[in-house]
Amino acid sequence: MNSQLIWVVSLLLIAISLFATNKLRMDVIALLVIVAFVVSGTLTVPEAMAGFSDPNVILIAALFVIGDGLVRTGVAYQVGDWLVKVSGSSEIKMLVLLMVTVALLGAFMSSTGVVAIFIPVVISVTARMGTSPARLMMPLSFAGLISGMMTLVATPPNMVINSELLRENIPGFGFFGITPIGIVVLLMGVAYMMVARNWLGEDEDKGAKEKWKRRTFRDLIRDYKLTGRARRLAIRPGSPLVGRTLDDLHLRSEYSANVVGIERWRKFRRVMVSATGTTELHERDVLLIDMSDTDVDLREFCTEQQLEPMVLRGDYFSEQSRDVGMAEVTLIPDSELLGKSLRQMGFRSRYGLNVVGLRRNGTVVPGKLVDEEIQIGDVLLVIGDWKLIRQLQQKTRHFIVLNLPAEIDEVSPAVSQAPHALFCLALMVALMLTDEVPNSIAAIIACLLMGKFRCIDMDSAYRAIHWPSLILIVGMMPFAIALQKTGGVALIVQGLMEITGDAGPRIMLISLFVLCATIGLFISNTATAVLMAPIAIAAAREMGVSPYPFTMIIAVAASAAFMTPVSSPVNTLVMVPGGYKFGDFARIGVPFTVLVMIVSVFLVPILFPF
Repeated sequence: MNSQLIWVVSLLLIAISLFATNKLRMDVIALLVIVAFVVSGTLTVPEAMAGFSDPNVILIAALFVIGDGLVRTGVAYQVGDWLVKVSGSSEIKMLVLLMVTVALLGAFMSSTGVVAIFIPVVISVTARMGTSPARLMMPLSFAGLISGMMTLVATPPNMVINSELLRENIPGFGFFGITPIGIVVLLMGVAYMMVARNWLGEDEDKGAKEKWKRRTFRDLIRDYKLTGRARRLAIRPGSPLVGRTLDDLHLRSEYSANVVGIERWRKFRRVMVSATGTTELHERDVLLIDMSDTDVDLREFCTEQQLEPMVLRGDYFSEQSRDVGMAEVTLIPDSELLGKSLRQMGFRSRYGLNVVGLRRNGTVVPGKLVDEEIQIGDVLLVIGDWKLIRQLQQKTRHFIVLNLPAEIDEVSPAVSQAPHALFCLALMVALMLTDEVPNSIAAIIACLLMGKFRCIDMDSAYRAIHWPSLILIVGMMPFAIALQKTGGVALIVQGLMEITGDAGPRIMLISLFVLCATIGLFISNTATAVLMAPIAIAAAREMGVSPYPFTMIIAVAASAAFMTPVSSPVNTLVMVPGGYKFGDFARIGVPFTVLVMIVSVFLVPILFPF
């Protein structure tokens, strides 16, 4: 082992350690890797920056935009509504339809986004059936992972592996090349989960089953202990509040008074308007205020600010449900907002919603919330305009909506552009199947048409792209080049050949699957695919067989991240609503991963002969 190879391996181990400890962002680690390779002289600048010119990086970015277009136009949510309607009260029917639907949607959009969309669907249907969400949350995450085996563009590892084949001047896989394997694994997953669901949710207490059911405004007010905190206060003429914005007044910091809604006269009637930091107050406005600090003297506050108390009936929120919405939301596991307070996020100004409650480990956090640091698994109760709540739900880069109250049934979302979004998706798939244009160009055409049809605008398109994932791919690609350049790939292949070479190519398939699945326990499946793809191709050349079965087994193994809650973001997403522990994933995921390995090792050589 030469000194350069020792340096590359050391850098790889350092990167894996940093990924595992999660002390630095993944994209930051990837950029540091690029810098380290260039500064050390291991790679030239063009070699280290090769990922930025890879067409698959553009393709992945475009697919993020297309997936967001399907969300913004309501296509994904309509599918969820259809799923609830068709499944009725049958848990088995729900499980089958859920896994098939998620796998099919995930074939064309981010599996993380699909799973986030269906979490409230699962919560709703399990509440109606009177069963625990734990029985369907893990099938949901498994289906999200299996969706990566449905098409070439379903997950970044598939495109990374295909790109490596093309880089080696080997024709890539077809759009549906991996689909037969994905269908078999999906059918096996559905059958497996019909049995495995009985091992989940049995130890929950009865109260836990009620935790995530679809509740009403009254239920949420009771559960978050908001009773007695709400006040309706009218602004009198001459009040010092008139003409000033909420951000200027600092009512939350000085009086613990959080304005969550404003009744305003428009055309001879009162309407409810959103209360954001930039909202300017007018005479005769009626403020709906959440007083979180009971020690504040309400009478003194009203006198000082020239406010007049108004009647607030217990069914007030229900009467205003067409204008004022409530929802329970949580941050996604890799959100950059974790560890920040609501004030640091600028939550009200940024999203136009107010946080009025916080549950941590099932317990309501009392007192002022604006400076409370938000932790993973925290559930926030937000209040505001229904449209803004739906927009928050669509911004799955940071938030997912766990529970929408029953009152949302009275609110109709705008889905007029849904047919155009479906047309754009169908056109992209057709172009990819015909090979008339490169896949990346087909995806860009679909994105441009979605913009033309107003399925998505430029701001939302850029927000939809998960930039850390793209930078991670770009930063990990130099490892594959460096390992090849310094002889690392040849050394790994030599070791594999010495251990399994005489046993035949099927044993090599098993070895590659096990190695890929093991590495995937510590780093993302995308980074794993970047490292394993050149090893698989080199092993095939060393054995004198086709590279297709070896690279395909890497693609399958990269998506088979079932074994731990941190193996994939979709697993982490379902942990809190499913009430799972770390061991639940190992107990259910390890046997299924072994089954996937056995089936794929048998099936891959049939579809892609040695």
